[in-house]
Parts: sequence; structure tokens; C-alpha cells
Amino acid sequence: MKYTCKVDIDLPIDKTVALWEDERNFKEWQDGFKSIEHLSGTPNSKGAKSKIILQEKRKIELLETVILSDLPNKKIALYEHTHMTNTQTTSFIAINQNKTQYISEVEYTKFNGIMIKLIAKLFPSKFKEQSQKWMNQFKEFAEKTNI
Repeated sequence: MKYTCKVDIDLPIDKTVALWEDERNFKEWQDGFKSIEHLSGTPNSKGAKSKIILQEKRKIELLETVILSDLPNKKIALYEHTHMTNTQTTSFIAINQNKTQYISEVEYTKFNGIMIKLIAKLFPSKFKEQSQKWMNQFKEFAEKTNI
């Protein structure tokens, strides 16, 4: 399953990327974000590994591996979870001096377990909706932060 989400943010590209990369901000725009723990490598650099904890209804633990880090052009990361594996490619494009397009391309490459396979098959839009929701929340946070 593969999809792309986009949102335009009323901020210059450098400020947008700085806010997006700053892990202290994750809780401001990612529902359920609890923590990120660096396991190896230099944070936000190729090969870096981190454990991310999210918790809303239940605890979700993700292992993030940075495959490529060349922001604002592109960051590619692999996310592994007990029930699924996906890659996410994030990029930022300057529309003009004060507006940036934030793009996220997500590809799920593996689903483990009958329930998650069924959910992915019957409700694939739920995955995209969650990604778009977080991107919209980031836009709101970033624009409010810059005021």
C-alpha cells in the first residue's frame, strides 16, 4: 500500500524544516507521542536508529532507521512495528519565500497478523487519513509557533 499526502505551510522553508526536525515539538503535532530514544548513530543522520513510543488507546513501539537524510530535499526512514513495516519519504519544497509545501510519501511493505491485514485491505484510507491528520496538525502548530 502506497500513498502521498501534502500540505502547504505559511512559513519559509528553513523555519518549517527546523520545527519539523526538532524532537521536542513532536508532542505538539503527533497525537499520542510519548518519547523517542536514540539507540545508535547520530540523530537524523543516515543509519541512525531510534525507538519511538506512541500511546493513545494502546502502546505502540516503533523502530526508526534513517535511510537517507538530506533535508529539506528528502529524508527517508524505515519504521518497523510488530504488526507492520513501512518507509516514509519526507520532503519540503519552497513555494515562495514565505510558503513551504510539506510532502510525505508512505509505503507499507509488510503487514503481520490477520487483523492488521484485514484492516489494511478493508480500510486502506485510514492509514492515509492518520498521516494527513498529523501533517495538518504540524501546519497548525508551525504557523501558530511563528506568530
